[in-house]
Amino acid sequence: MSLGTILLIVLVLLLLGAIPTWPHSKAWGYGPSGILGIVLVVVVVLLVMGRM
Repeated sequence: MSLGTILLIVLVLLLLGAIPTWPHSKAWGYGPSGILGIVLVVVVVLLVMGRM
């Protein structure tokens, strides 16, 4: 596996973990998942363009 694929998998798992549906994270709002979502979109665009 390439580094980009591993990074993509890790970011998807972090994004799923940051969704504020758990009782301890409801006060966080959508901040953590929003930031990770933006990072995920950037990584996907870089992978599609072949830069990573």
